[in-house]
Amino acid sequence: MDKQTKWNSLTKKQQEVQFSGSICVQKHDRTIFTENFGYAIHSEKIKNHSHTRFSIASGSKIFTSVAICKLVEEGSITFDTKIIDCLDIEFPYFDKEITIHHLLTHTSGIPDYFDEDEMDDYEDLWKDRPMYQIRSVKDFLPMFQYKKMKTKVDSPFKYNNTGYIILGLIIEHISGMNFVDYINKNIFEIAGMTDSGYFSMDELPESVSLGYLEKPDGTLRLNIFSLPVKGGPDGGAYVTAIDMGIFWESLMNGKLLTKDMTRNLLIPQVNVSEDIFYGYGGYMEANELGIVKYIQMGYDPGVNYRSVHYPKQALTIVVCSNKSEGAFEILKEIENIIFTQ
Repeated sequence: MDKQTKWNSLTKKQQEVQFSGSICVQKHDRTIFTENFGYAIHSEKIKNHSHTRFSIASGSKIFTSVAICKLVEEGSITFDTKIIDCLDIEFPYFDKEITIHHLLTHTSGIPDYFDEDEMDDYEDLWKDRPMYQIRSVKDFLPMFQYKKMKTKVDSPFKYNNTGYIILGLIIEHISGMNFVDYINKNIFEIAGMTDSGYFSMDELPESVSLGYLEKPDGTLRLNIFSLPVKGGPDGGAYVTAIDMGIFWESLMNGKLLTKDMTRNLLIPQVNVSEDIFYGYGGYMEANELGIVKYIQMGYDPGVNYRSVHYPKQALTIVVCSNKSEGAFEILKEIENIIFTQ
């Protein structure tokens, strides 16, 4: 397949799904492809470009995981440390045997503040709760602090945002720093992710895409009333597609963690389904020969993010979108183009 045919294939898929966002492909620490589609701000016809910052929803959980691994490296905690031994906040109905390992692997059994068994739409959380008041990690506490366990601790994998909020509280308590400040200093700055950060939606910096949802009539509306005003440990960082490529490069080259700790972050911990596993750093596909790829994803109203890293090929593909859908389809098209050469 020649270069033009490949490009036509991706353009066709972009038009098919009306993808709006940025793409970055890196191989062996070198950017081999970038492209941008759609508008960062539709009303002003401001286009997305390579330095446009996108919210990546739960795609930023890996930053929380790396931060926890740093604290383990320092000897402040271990993966077996219990919540009750490293946090001075009471959770009267939570099992006292819950450890950091359980929180990282979504096996704690605690209630998820966004329980997809009870609601389908993340926007529903903010109907009776002002989203503009969710600006810090502790602001999430009333949403789960006094709820009872959902299942037993060490139960099978069940995706859980609350666990990562608690991990953020632990990071703040142990480090003595605000969660956002800790991530900025210990991950973004070290990696060289100069365009990344956790921004308040009412104080956005330059070059930030606004998130859009499609209404039944096909017109678009902003997601400003659909999400917490500021992201935190369970999601909501803003990054560029290029910065996420830089993140994987820094992680795999030992800039963020030691070799042994990077291995702890990236090995399978629990089985999710068939060949999909979850480690401290997120999802991964594995077979009898080892890890095929690491998988990052994020979904919020007006936010769609997908990224994969193939360790054996030293290949990273990042797709950020400021619409609710499209990133997965674009990612799969890029994978098809690369692996059918």
